[in-house]
Amino acid sequence: MAEKKTLLVFAHDDEAVAFSDVEHLISGVGKVNATVALAGAFAENEIERVIVLGTAGVVGHAGEDRPSLDTIYQVTKLIQHDFPLPSADVIPTGAILLPELQVTMATGDVFVSDDEQRTHISGLGASLVDMEGYAYASMCQRFNVPLQIFKIPSDYADSSTSMEEWDAIVKQKSVQLREFYDSVIAK
Repeated sequence: MAEKKTLLVFAHDDEAVAFSDVEHLISGVGKVNATVALAGAFAENEIERVIVLGTAGVVGHAGEDRPSLDTIYQVTKLIQHDFPLPSADVIPTGAILLPELQVTMATGDVFVSDDEQRTHISGLGASLVDMEGYAYASMCQRFNVPLQIFKIPSDYADSSTSMEEWDAIVKQKSVQLREFYDSVIAK
């Protein structure tokens, strides 16, 4: 029997630029890519746990509880924001490493850069938004594999956000994710 391993996952190459020396999977952007990539990894390997590192947009309200762009958060509940029917919440089953920094994240197959979208998603109870988290959590739940998701906000998911700016910002956020990985996860 093959030795079980921890699978480190990123959605986009730019999120992983600081991890060139660490084995990882790039799933691709969106729920379908995330599902297919994780299913392939489960089929090819004995996976003990999955750790997702990446970026997300902030959709929480302004004020004290609004996530900071310089803080890494642990996602402990996921919802879909682009599904027309109520979807079940998915709860990652991995250990809580950041008890004071837990958030709910919404997932949808659209890059959120619109004030109206952000307001809608925030109204669903989410603080962050991404395009893969719900899919990762659903796959891990189906295969009974513990999952931890750690996200650092890259933008405020509003009309001031552009894809061109996002690429440069995410490469900088990768360095912060690596510092977190080295000091909290890999220690």
